[in-house]
Amino acid sequence: MNEVMDEIMQRSHGLREDPNIHYNCAQGVFIPFAERKGLTAEQAGAITENFGGGMRMGMTCGAITGGLMALGLYGIGGARDTVEFIQRIGAQHEGRTQCRDLLSAEVKSPLEKKPHCDNMVYEAVLAVEEMLGEHGIEI
Repeated sequence: MNEVMDEIMQRSHGLREDPNIHYNCAQGVFIPFAERKGLTAEQAGAITENFGGGMRMGMTCGAITGGLMALGLYGIGGARDTVEFIQRIGAQHEGRTQCRDLLSAEVKSPLEKKPHCDNMVYEAVLAVEEMLGEHGIEI
C-alpha cells in the first residue's frame, strides 16, 4: 500500500472512530476520497448523508454506495465497473450486499454492529483503491 492509500485508510479509520460525530458507512468511505479531489468533509458528508444504513432502509450497504460514489468521482463508472465493485464486496460476504442481510447474517449482538460496519467501510476503501490502481488512476 502506498503512502496516499495509507492516508486514505487512516482518514477512514479516524472518521469511524470520531466520538463527536457519527459518520455513516457511506461517509466513512467517500469522504477521504472526496477530500483528495478538493471537496470538504462537510460537502462530502452532505452528499452521502442519506446513504448510511442502506439508504436508511436496510437496502444496499452504505459502504458499497460510498465506494461507488468514490469510483465515480475518479471517473470509473458504467455497468461493468459497478457490478465488479459490488461483486468484490459481496464475495467476501457470501454474496450479501444489502445492509439488513449483512447485519442479520453477520452480527449476533448489538455490540458487534459497529465493528462489522467499520470492517465493511475498510473493505470498501480497499476495493476502491484496488480498482483505481487497476485503471491506472493515481489518487
